[in-house]
Amino acid sequence: MSDSRKSPTEVIARIADDIAGLPVDQWDNCAGTANPFISHGFLSAMEESGSIGPGTGWKSLPIIIEDDTGKIVGCAPSYLKSHSQGEYIFDQQWAHAFENAGGQYYPKIQIASPFSPVPGPRLLLRDKAMAVPLLRAAEQLAQNNQISSVHATFIDADQLDYFREAGWMIRADSQFHWSNDGYSSFDDFLSALSSRKRKAIRKERMKAVESVEIMHLTGDEILPEHWDYFWEFYQDTGARKWGQPYLTRSAFDLMQQKMGDKLLLILGIQDNMPVAGALNIIGENTLYGRYWGCSRDIPFLHFEICYYQAIDAAIARGLKTVEAGAQGSHKLARGYQPVPTWSAHYIVDPGFRQAIADYLDRERRAVAADIEFLATMGPFKKSD
Repeated sequence: MSDSRKSPTEVIARIADDIAGLPVDQWDNCAGTANPFISHGFLSAMEESGSIGPGTGWKSLPIIIEDDTGKIVGCAPSYLKSHSQGEYIFDQQWAHAFENAGGQYYPKIQIASPFSPVPGPRLLLRDKAMAVPLLRAAEQLAQNNQISSVHATFIDADQLDYFREAGWMIRADSQFHWSNDGYSSFDDFLSALSSRKRKAIRKERMKAVESVEIMHLTGDEILPEHWDYFWEFYQDTGARKWGQPYLTRSAFDLMQQKMGDKLLLILGIQDNMPVAGALNIIGENTLYGRYWGCSRDIPFLHFEICYYQAIDAAIARGLKTVEAGAQGSHKLARGYQPVPTWSAHYIVDPGFRQAIADYLDRERRAVAADIEFLATMGPFKKSD
């Protein structure tokens, strides 16, 4: 892959071999501390564990811009992809259409946090003036190497203007997030719900823990045997949803080594052994629910461990939001509200780009209407 220039007298961007080999402090100075999924620790763990790399369809292509002293002032976690798995923004129909027309959609370039449907910055900036040059570098990389497209997924809303300024196409989708309205306890949250929904949630929680003890573990409290149990849960879920898990076993060990204080492992214990679990990652303002699995089918335990225990943990930590992953309209009845999510796309072929633009215009309107409707169906008390 070649380096990319905005112009001969301006910024030079280069493609590094990987993120693990870049200075931790320089990457994290650009990434900030709010969102752990763009940290050097998380992204390098994905590389070093083999979750991305040879044989996975993910090849690291981090785009970086350095100042005159050689320090990174802007970067983007970028990957060469040979498929569309592990992204949670579905473009397979685009791939089929492009290939049916005689084009080659893969490989493509993905600017993302791998396997993480978590909104966050995708242009990591110590100098905000580097935003559009990073995007121009990604475009040039695609053009110079006959790559069909570049995609930035789960973009923070406050970065969308960078992509609009660069002329990228914006796509809308939605997720369900829980918002902390200053609640002091779970019961305080329940008091904001209608009586019927409040009773239903209490009944679910009581049923889930009739024979199960809930355990919260962080940092060094998470022992190798806990990860061994969780790995079994994760493999089962991955096999049912995706055919095979995205992460390797060592990914969890590396995450604990690199960012253990940001991990919250919630386990369900029955007969003195873990039978279910969910891994959460703690951000500055948000608790991110990521991976869930179980070895026994216990009614309502999924809701308890993934949604209600996450709310408990967020309230206890004074966090503003719980993001419980992609999709899932069943979250609505449990206090998680629909919110828009965003991606941006650069298509090299002008004809295909226009066709996608027309499609995205219609899709955005449909997503907005769906969010507006779902918001009226939530469990909260109706205001007069």
